[in-house]
Amino acid sequence: MRVMGLDVGSKTVGVAISDPMGWTAQGIETIVISEEEKIFGFQRVLDLAKEYEVGKIVVGLPKNMNNSIGFRAQASQDYAKQLSELSDIPIDFQDERLTTVQAERMLVSEGNVSRKKRKKVIDKLAAVILLQNYLDSHPQ
Repeated sequence: MRVMGLDVGSKTVGVAISDPMGWTAQGIETIVISEEEKIFGFQRVLDLAKEYEVGKIVVGLPKNMNNSIGFRAQASQDYAKQLSELSDIPIDFQDERLTTVQAERMLVSEGNVSRKKRKKVIDKLAAVILLQNYLDSHPQ
């Protein structure tokens, strides 16, 4: 069963997908959204889920460092709730604290990627990290 990982931000949603065995995560896309304009990209997420035959969706939950639910984590929960109303695919959450920081460090130190290029791929890479963390802690 493939699992989809979503790193939900206010302007983009990074999308990652697992291999069919559920062992590794690969980034596939960054969907442009706008919380302000209430454009959330749900149809694109569902199209990708259908294309890849996804059996579960994992949404990153950016908790505060003290483990509380802040504004961004609540926005991710709201996103997941709306998505669940459009699909019968089960949705789970994965703590994603510092995944964007980790992704940024990977791109800067290991990839030597320019700031302009980093901005285009950071959310997709964060989705890969959160999905891989989920896969590692939930073996199939």
